[in-house]
This record gives sequence, structure tokens and C-alpha cells, in this order.
Amino acid sequence: MPAVDAELLDAYSRTVSSVADRVGPSVLRIDAHPGRRQGRRPGGGSGSGFAITPDGFVVTNSHVVRGAARLEATLSDGSRGAATLVGDDPDTDLAVVRLTSPGIAAAEVGRSSALRVGHIVVAIGNPYGFHCTVTAGVVSALGRSLRTESGHLVDDGIQTDAALNPGNSGGPLVNARGQVVGVNTAAILGAQGLAFAIGIDTAIQVVSVLIREGRVRRSVLGISAQNVPLPRRLARFHAIAGESAVRVASVEPGSPAARAGLREGDLIVALGSHPVNGIDDLHRLLTGERAGQVASIVVLRGHERRELEITPAAR
Repeated sequence: MPAVDAELLDAYSRTVSSVADRVGPSVLRIDAHPGRRQGRRPGGGSGSGFAITPDGFVVTNSHVVRGAARLEATLSDGSRGAATLVGDDPDTDLAVVRLTSPGIAAAEVGRSSALRVGHIVVAIGNPYGFHCTVTAGVVSALGRSLRTESGHLVDDGIQTDAALNPGNSGGPLVNARGQVVGVNTAAILGAQGLAFAIGIDTAIQVVSVLIREGRVRRSVLGISAQNVPLPRRLARFHAIAGESAVRVASVEPGSPAARAGLREGDLIVALGSHPVNGIDDLHRLLTGERAGQVASIVVLRGHERRELEITPAAR
């Protein structure tokens, strides 16, 4: 092997090892023990999680903890302790639990919006109960739509070829700098190198609300959508400062979006007086308080700018 190739492989190995050493202590296994009245066998399932604060707040997937009568956490050093559910949001498949005996190191959080296809990422978790397993790969695609176990479509997901298996759910997807950029949530069983994570930008918004209120109240438009670049010529012509918009991929029949006249292919650039540069902006703006309140929504349809009236519905 040429010396240059060996040096590159060594550099890659050092990167993955450094990330594992840095983030591994923040990752834990979560065992969810259901009550017998649910008709499920004792022992339940298990998944992963990672600490985001030094006082024991841990991010995981909603499907890992939902319905559990008791939660138990196992840290990277093998110590065990009880955990309590702070809140969960099935719509985004995210949840927050808190360790009753804090002391776990908090992982550093990055920005999923800074990811690009081809970036190296590392997944850390507990597949099939094998504690602190590390896999590495690249970002295969961005802006994927994921359907959670609740049936809700989560937009702007991260696709990666870092291997994920049952038990990885809720663990961190980490960039080469050791920053968490996603929450691992799904793998397509039987497929090779096809796994998904929720972007950390979306996750932090949801987690912040769960820590404050224990649940997320939302209003909805009734669309599926994806982030797309905004053509510069179009942005200049309509004096839009943003560089991206939300493209309507589909409209649910009878939804607020359908009643407002939104169409597939429309580019949403504003809701009310707030600019919309991406799906995260819509998620942040569509709070429970907006349900039933008429708002203006600005879209670009072809080369035209249109302002429609929409009344978000409560979820």
C-alpha cells in the first residue's frame, strides 16, 4: 500500500477513535420495563440515549421509552441507575429522560444544518445490547422524510450508511469533530447501509420544550415538505433575503393547506411576518397557540409570489 494511502487511512482511524473517546462516555443504554397490565412480557426493550446536560438530561427516541412502567440506565462504565421520563413527542420520535443519579458527561451538540453529503459521521449505541458499539460511515443524503411509529412524517432527516441495528435507536450520530448532529432513529431491516437520524437542529427545539413543559403542543398545515435551495434570480426578483425555502411535496385532502389553496411544488418563504428558510422554521412557528388563528402564508408558485390565508389546525 502506498505511504500516502496508509497515512490517509491512519488519519481516518484516528478521527473515528477520537470521536468514540470523546462522545462514548455520554452514551448510555436505556432499558424500558413495561407493566404487566399492558400484556407484554417483563423485560421490555432497550435502546440508546446520550446526555446533553451535566445534570442528567438524556435524549432518546420516543419509541424506546413510551409506555414503560420503569426505566433503567446503564452508563458506559457499567454502572446502573433508575431514570424518569421527562416527556416524549411521538410525532418526532424524540423523548427526554433524566437520570436519578446524575454525573454523566454531556455530549457537545453541533448543527445538522452544517452537514453536507459525504461528511464522515459516527454512530454510537447499544445494538442488540452490545454496549457502546461504534460504527462509521458518511452522510448519504439530506432532507429525507421519515415516518415515525406514530405515523407522523418527520421531514429533513439524515440518511447515513453508518450501520444501525435494533438497540441503536436514540443514540447519537456524531460528526468528525465529536459534535452530535443527529439522533439515530431507524434502519431498514434487510437493507445494506440504509439508516436514518433526526437532525439535531430539530431535536434540540423539541427537547427544549419537553424539558420545560413535558410535552409538545403543535398546530399543523397538512403538508409533507422538504428543504430546497431558493433560486437566486427568483429571490432577488421578489426581494427575499433567504437562500432556501420549503417545497410542498404533497397536500393532505381536507387539510388547512388544501383549504388555503396550497399546491404541490409551492415554495413556502414566509408564515405570518416570519421568514421561512426551512422546515425547522415551520416547526418552530407552528406552535399550539397558532391553532385556529388565521395567518398569511407566502409562497412562490412558478415565478409568481402569492399570499394566501391559512388557519393551522390543532394536532
